[in-house]
Amino acid sequence: MIRIASYIGLLVGLIGLTWLIVWQGIDEIFALLSDSGFTLLLLPIVWFPSLIAAVVSWQLLFPIKRTPPFKELFLALWMGRAINTLLPVATIGGEIAKARLLILWGRGGVDSSASVLVDKTVQALALVPWAIIGTSLLVYLAIDNELAKLIMLGTFLLGLGIVGFVLVQRAGMFGFIARIIGKFNTSDGWGKITNNAHDVDAVVKEIYSDKKRFFVAILWRTLGLILQTSEVWLACYLLGQPITIIEALMLKSLTSIITDIAFVIPNGYGVQEGGYVMLGALIGLSPEYSLAVSLATRIRELMVDLPGLVYWQHVEAKYLLKKPANSA
Repeated sequence: MIRIASYIGLLVGLIGLTWLIVWQGIDEIFALLSDSGFTLLLLPIVWFPSLIAAVVSWQLLFPIKRTPPFKELFLALWMGRAINTLLPVATIGGEIAKARLLILWGRGGVDSSASVLVDKTVQALALVPWAIIGTSLLVYLAIDNELAKLIMLGTFLLGLGIVGFVLVQRAGMFGFIARIIGKFNTSDGWGKITNNAHDVDAVVKEIYSDKKRFFVAILWRTLGLILQTSEVWLACYLLGQPITIIEALMLKSLTSIITDIAFVIPNGYGVQEGGYVMLGALIGLSPEYSLAVSLATRIRELMVDLPGLVYWQHVEAKYLLKKPANSA
């Protein structure tokens, strides 16, 4: 069901993106991009520190004595991010891949699964201060107070949903699901699965029990989101429409929130562009420039995410080639 929704979302997003580009004029938009030349290749470089911040955040979400090396976490997060960005997996497939990669590299399955679950929660929680920052700047710039009220209401509801999800995790979500399925599944192997689910629940509780590390992880994730502002600010500067850091922060924050809410549309195709057009108009950017900025930031997908997807296939192929030998 999720896969079908993702494919439908992808189709809808691509249609919306194509319509926006045609509406504003293909020639004009791509002329803006081509005039900036190779300087746009700087955008993935200034974005890169946000990836480091995300790795540091994830590193805090393991039991202290069983934390994987930074290199493994970096590679797993890079590939997981690429999967979530480029494939129609509703931003969940990449999280599963992150846990699987750590397991392939010899890390415990229980620890890997628990950390990925909590990391996904931290990603969601970081959206709350991120949205508050963007909304506060919207009010500070005295642009659109009604829009700010709507976003704050949405952020409040998002926060309530995340808190509920955390409480469910702490109550033993995996074990509960396994017990329910176990009532309808009489296979001999289900008992082991149920035990593993309880083990994951125990590690999740252990991670949450260290409140300091958990909240610091949220701060690192939020910092990573803030660092992404440099990409938008530089894109506007290179395209000949410089804006202030505060305007770039507001634009990046609220556009990201809009895109994350529409998670069923892979990579926010069309949604991100529509967000840039709507919010860009509030700070004086014309629709064609807003679309050009959005497309310029997508250069990262070619330079960072596409290699990550290729490397993930390499790792999986390498494992499959070794598997027959190990079985033998």
